[in-house]
Amino acid sequence: MANSTLKNVRFAGMASCVPKRIVSNLTDCRPQIRAERARLVRNIGIETRRMAPDWQCFSDLAFEATEKLLESLAWQREEIDALIVVTQSPDYPIPATAIILQDRLGLPHTTIAFDVNLGCSAYPFGIHLLGSMISAGGIKKGILLVGDRSASLDDPIFSDAGTATALEFDENAAPMYFDLNSDGSGYRAIILPVGGQREPVGVQHLIPHRSDENDHWHRGTDLILDGPAVLSFSTQRIPPAVEKLLAYANTGKEEVDYFIFHQANRMINETIRKKLGLPVDKVPSTLHDFGNSSGASLPITMTARINKELESGTKRVVLSGFGIGLSWGTALVDITNAKFPDLIEA
Repeated sequence: MANSTLKNVRFAGMASCVPKRIVSNLTDCRPQIRAERARLVRNIGIETRRMAPDWQCFSDLAFEATEKLLESLAWQREEIDALIVVTQSPDYPIPATAIILQDRLGLPHTTIAFDVNLGCSAYPFGIHLLGSMISAGGIKKGILLVGDRSASLDDPIFSDAGTATALEFDENAAPMYFDLNSDGSGYRAIILPVGGQREPVGVQHLIPHRSDENDHWHRGTDLILDGPAVLSFSTQRIPPAVEKLLAYANTGKEEVDYFIFHQANRMINETIRKKLGLPVDKVPSTLHDFGNSSGASLPITMTARINKELESGTKRVVLSGFGIGLSWGTALVDITNAKFPDLIEA
């Protein structure tokens, strides 16, 4: 879409929740691949991740984050006009997870609740979607839930998390600026090819097979990620998108307090930072400790690294999510007197 501006929308607060279990890419793997994992950790920068137990869903993490956020804001549940869930890890194929959480959270029947299927770029897209509803004037307070459950011991990249963000109508709020884009020609770069109506799950998809000489095993139901394609896409698309948004908002890089990027891997994120000429202290990272938590990586990074700074005064923040789709979105948001509880472990 073309650049857009949302007015009368205030970023009121955010809370993030991760599983208690910490898995190590160096030790929680088969002994025969530990040397390879050590090289991988040096390259991608991910040493530990959070992994949910079998019984715990993304919605459980998002529920805990929402409960803490509502407590911090002192919002009444009957005030919540909208609940939007952006995830690729729903409780069930149908019904929508947002509908289930509306009841579980004790929100009124008047609360608009629905799901959106989006991953790495989920956060800026979700902020724009909920913010647009609020900016239109009919909704006064809303909650955005973003995250996924995608961690496994076999994959060294992904981590589990659930986050909750509160937006509200405020005539005095600074404008929010957005640049949102999609390129479906690259949809195969990150894909779970089996399980939808195009190719339903069959017995043959559940049988693991050795995929290469490094003793990697694969099933038809596993995610396929084209690393070189994702690297090329991310490093070529994101720097000009950030520059374009700042020009649209008439804002210099020196006026931005923090640049929060999707936590993809060290090579991608460092290339983006260097292309934009950004100092390290303006680009917080959680890759080493939390890995790639899909759409939740932006709020996880804000919570785990700079939540105290974001609670004090006004901070101008660039939020940039990119990946599956392919899709990429960037937002420029002023955060003033918002609530940012410490990271929750559940």
